Amino acid sequence: MANIVDSAAKAGNLTRLLQALEVTELIETLKNPGPFTVFAPTDEAFEKLSEETRDALQDPIKLKRIIAHHIAFGDVRKEDLLQTDEVTTFENSVIAVDASSEGIKLNNANVVAPEIVVDNGVIYLIDQVLFPALVLSE
Repeated sequence: MANIVDSAAKAGNLTRLLQALEVTELIETLKNPGPFTVFAPTDEAFEKLSEETRDALQDPIKLKRIIAHHIAFGDVRKEDLLQTDEVTTFENSVIAVDASSEGIKLNNANVVAPEIVVDNGVIYLIDQVLFPALVLSE
């Protein structure tokens, strides 16, 4: 198996996330043994953002907070998500988890593919970019 970074590169639809990880210098962190859980917005999720929000992502400090909000310590599997109502992120904020018969929602984002288990954790593809509270208004 590969690590999170290598697996994200092979996925083909996570190029914007990988670029953001590179800019924020979090890419090396996700090559470490971990384990980590990454809630990975697809390229399509980034494309849904408004122009104003995309402009805000040019600020490296805000971008790092936003990207860190998509990473959790530990190997959080689907079974774990089904038994909790929140996950604490690398950025030290919380993502709400709502598991129902329709699937798993993380805040307002839907998990759009089965978990991808890798050597140093797990990746979930999601259809929206998650934002920690107040990050865009700062």
